Amino acid sequence: MKKQVTSYSGIGGQAVLEGVMMRNHEKYSVAVRRTDGRVAVDVEEYRGASVGKIFRKIPFVRGIFVFVDSLTLGLRALNRSTDYYEAETDDPQDKKSGSGTGDRILSAIVTIVSFAIAIAVFMLLPYFLASFFKKYIASEGLVAVLEGVMRIAIFIAYILLISLMKDIRRLFAYHGAEHKCINCIESGKPLTVENARNATRLHKRCGSSFLIFVMLVSIVLFFFIRTDTLYLRLLLRILLIPVIAGISYELIYLAGRTDFLLIRILSAPGLWLQRLTTKEPDDEMLEVGIAAVEAVFDWKRYLSDAFGITVTEENTITAEPPVEEDLQ
Repeated sequence: MKKQVTSYSGIGGQAVLEGVMMRNHEKYSVAVRRTDGRVAVDVEEYRGASVGKIFRKIPFVRGIFVFVDSLTLGLRALNRSTDYYEAETDDPQDKKSGSGTGDRILSAIVTIVSFAIAIAVFMLLPYFLASFFKKYIASEGLVAVLEGVMRIAIFIAYILLISLMKDIRRLFAYHGAEHKCINCIESGKPLTVENARNATRLHKRCGSSFLIFVMLVSIVLFFFIRTDTLYLRLLLRILLIPVIAGISYELIYLAGRTDFLLIRILSAPGLWLQRLTTKEPDDEMLEVGIAAVEAVFDWKRYLSDAFGITVTEENTITAEPPVEEDLQ
């Protein structure tokens, strides 16, 4: 079977509430399906932390800043999509009451608490669970591997649990729409609903793959980095998060730009996980993804430059501009 040729486009994104976020360099778009059926698109700039630009070209360091930027932008895009949704469903009197500021403060607190809980559950809990087997397993190395396996098992169980929720299943479908749109153009095909529908919903640069790399890298690091002090072992699992993120970024960076056999093998677990974190989108979701891409990326020029393909027929998704008074 002939191997499909792909080309790196540089765009990336994520699913948001009833929509898709796409980023291309310093511009990003948030496309949302409104309750009246229209697609609303908002385009803004995100430059990230200025100090991060100094280190973005340093391997194994740049990944830390990219991870922070991606997390920050992801939360911003998610909040933006929530603004669209609430603007259509909330009572106008609620908007005038000034409760938006309180909601944002509460959202910030919830984000911080959620991040702390995530560290406790996915980094520390597996350590304590694996510690119970120390009296049965003499090798510290095997205990470290068991800890990593438990970390992956807990994460998969978490994904399976939240996927039972209807809203999460829709979010996963929009995640699939995001991937399909990127895969469509990176495989040299015009960005139409039909072509996107036939594209795979799995992508090697996905954040799900990044998380799997994080867990696999942590297994290797904790296998070699050991200490007999309990508190120091727990502290290392927190302090090494930036190191793990930096190494994991380099792996996913290679996965998105090369097709070596070793990279394909390392990418396989992340692609398997994406079968859980993405769902098949419907055509309306694909239209939202296309609108998000077209707001920040000239895919016709990309196809011409990367594949020598000239797109002559018109192929656009009608998108409504954001209604400013609704988003205050």
